[in-house]
Amino acid sequence: MEKIYDKKKIADCIAKSRYHAVLDSLDIDFYLIKYEKGELVSSPFQRDLLFQIVEQGSINICLIRDDGTRYSLSNGTTDYFLGDMDIFYPRSGNIYAEAAESLICISFPIEKNRDLLLSNSGFLELVCRSLSAKIGTMTAIDAAPASLTERVLSYMKYKCADETLKGIEKAAFHLHCSARQLQRILNQCETDGLVKKTGKGTYRLLSAEG
Repeated sequence: MEKIYDKKKIADCIAKSRYHAVLDSLDIDFYLIKYEKGELVSSPFQRDLLFQIVEQGSINICLIRDDGTRYSLSNGTTDYFLGDMDIFYPRSGNIYAEAAESLICISFPIEKNRDLLLSNSGFLELVCRSLSAKIGTMTAIDAAPASLTERVLSYMKYKCADETLKGIEKAAFHLHCSARQLQRILNQCETDGLVKKTGKGTYRLLSAEG
């Protein structure tokens, strides 16, 4: 992830946005964020609550339950909003957005600008349209079929801090399997080069080590 504060690049990006008229009406210090493929654009682990507009590239949005079951919510391309629900509701602990390719977003912090956003009718109209479309999409979602191994890897990537599973018994409870089953899967994943054991009952996804 790279934050870009170059005023000319920001202005050029806003000028190309279909929402430029509304963005120009907001007295906000915008910046750009560039993500590489596979990076999390939005997740419960992020400290800052951001409103982001996709301006280049695409994202995959999914819901990950505590047992690692994955639901594909939607795919977002240019003009897609992230953070619109966070303006009105507490952040979800289960929804993630991941860059499907190199991605650039127009971004700004929500908390610092919340009152300004709620008082701008043009901005609220855009957000209402975005939320209505998302609600329509979510009514048709279904869980993607997944093996226990796939759920374990999904659980590690999305539910474990630093993509590190700590505690076999605790993880097995969330994954609805026995500790013996989970240990067997982790052993096989280690053999396959997918995870690395870093301590007693502690495993880290190798992808997290870069």
